[in-house]
Amino acid sequence: MYETFYGLKEEPFRLTPDSRLCFHHPSYKNAKAYMQYALYRREGFVVVTGQPGTGKSTLISDLTSEFDGGQVKFTSLNCTQVQADDLIRLIALNFDLDGTTEYKSLLLHGLKQLFLKLHQEGKRSLLIIDEAQDLPEGALEELRLLTNLQQNNQPLLQIFLVGQSELRETIRSPQLEQLHQRIVATCHLEPLNPEDTENYIMYRLEQVGWNDNPTFDPRVFEPIQKVSQGIPRLINLVCSRLMLHGMVEEKRHIDMKDLKVVLDSLAQEELIPKFDFPDKDQAVLHSI
Repeated sequence: MYETFYGLKEEPFRLTPDSRLCFHHPSYKNAKAYMQYALYRREGFVVVTGQPGTGKSTLISDLTSEFDGGQVKFTSLNCTQVQADDLIRLIALNFDLDGTTEYKSLLLHGLKQLFLKLHQEGKRSLLIIDEAQDLPEGALEELRLLTNLQQNNQPLLQIFLVGQSELRETIRSPQLEQLHQRIVATCHLEPLNPEDTENYIMYRLEQVGWNDNPTFDPRVFEPIQKVSQGIPRLINLVCSRLMLHGMVEEKRHIDMKDLKVVLDSLAQEELIPKFDFPDKDQAVLHSI
């Protein structure tokens, strides 16, 4: 809707992950570099954590979009509330193998043959598990055993575990000590600070053809960062509603008063916490 009014090629602040619009802030670049490093080394686990909405799914999409030439055979799972045997079956199905057998040994044999074939073709096998914090310890241990599938002392499968912060606590448990020892790198996607929040917003606008329509009062960025706590998904929610408000009111300049209307509305809908503007901003609001 508003993208037509403001002459944009597409909506810049969708809530669904979109790797084309990902903003490479410092912790994002760090996480992506670790994942690429692990692929280069061809071994071990990588653990990526972050609060909901910090861009974990976008990171996965961004990374896998760069796989070309078929050199990496990967599958990504996000249905993780399963027990160990069901997880192995689900992995086999996602690698296009027959998962109907009730014998786990046959599933493992089929996976090893597939990974071995890919290895002989010079390709890498990669399993990415999103929302991995929901996996029970038994399922995580099964994943470790999958990395025991080797050829010439080189693992045939690499695994990236992506999830919320509690995933780190889980893998540090004594029962998962052997898995912990297989981890090549861990990284955490941090929320955006005030400077990165402004850069994030402007980056996404510029990617869809924004040409100073609308313009923004530079004071709006700090409250957006505070109310969203730097979480990109919440930043998108606020900015999308702000742009919609601008279209409805036919505004070519977005100011603090517009932001207050939008934040109050979102708070009433219980989509964000109620935000009280600091005293310095209250003076600005009354002067508008």
